[in-house]
Amino acid sequence: MEASVGHLQHLSSRIDFGTFVRKPSGSVRFLQPISDQQKLPGLVSAFQQPLRLSNRCRTVSVETSCYRENISGLTLETENVRPFDKDLLLKNKSQEVQPHLNGRCIYLVGMMGSGKTTIGKILAKELSYTFSDSDTLVEQEVGGTSVAEIFKLHGEVFFRDKETEVLRKLSSMHGFVISTGGGIVVRPINWKYMQNGISIWLDVPLEALAKRIAAVGTDSRPLLHHESGNAYTKAFRRLSVLLEERGDAYANANAKVCLGGLAAELGFSDVCNLTPADIAIEALVQIQHFLEQEDGYSKS
Repeated sequence: MEASVGHLQHLSSRIDFGTFVRKPSGSVRFLQPISDQQKLPGLVSAFQQPLRLSNRCRTVSVETSCYRENISGLTLETENVRPFDKDLLLKNKSQEVQPHLNGRCIYLVGMMGSGKTTIGKILAKELSYTFSDSDTLVEQEVGGTSVAEIFKLHGEVFFRDKETEVLRKLSSMHGFVISTGGGIVVRPINWKYMQNGISIWLDVPLEALAKRIAAVGTDSRPLLHHESGNAYTKAFRRLSVLLEERGDAYANANAKVCLGGLAAELGFSDVCNLTPADIAIEALVQIQHFLEQEDGYSKS
């Protein structure tokens, strides 16, 4: 008996949602047979609007139908199902990954506005790590001066030197999730320091980045100060140039979370519909994939 992606079907009695798995074609096959009293030599199918069944929390509606010759008195019902809870999935995935990290630091890299701080704090909490922000550490090194003021008073080269020094100190530590500055990837020496941990690139479409930055303003973004136009146009133009310069460097990361692809997998047309939990879960999945390629990793 097979059913396409979806739901509980009631064939006189309920079929447990947990007894089937998704097939590559998008359909699902029941793993456990129904009792003899419940068996029907027909085909039960469920139809829904296009949606990928994922291991994340989704609620969907379907229509079911049953085909069988010479059958009467058959009752079919449908209902909405919430197969997984995001917070629980995040907790479980963190517990699965954490023992294999062996205390190694996690470095989040990506363009300004990509959500490194937000996702970093979630990962740190779930993994029982300490969160740190490289820009904040640089500011502390310069007596509390903001990044924008450091650029204005001392120039970008001075800032990058301080950034590298901060990263050198962090490279000898354990149990940290570090949100890095968007330009930290341009110096090869910085990658040498990050190799002591695991780096993950949060890859966000430029349109979404520009919208985020325009919404909060560009005052804290020194590399955007010299662009003309409205906030969105200014951000998009400069981000396009920066991504062209840094794209290959970001690709050096051990793992990558592509928000555009993740949104499509979850049935969203816009990455803005993704929640921080969605992104954090995917980050853990990608970290796990990286760890699985290393010697000594075994699932418990």
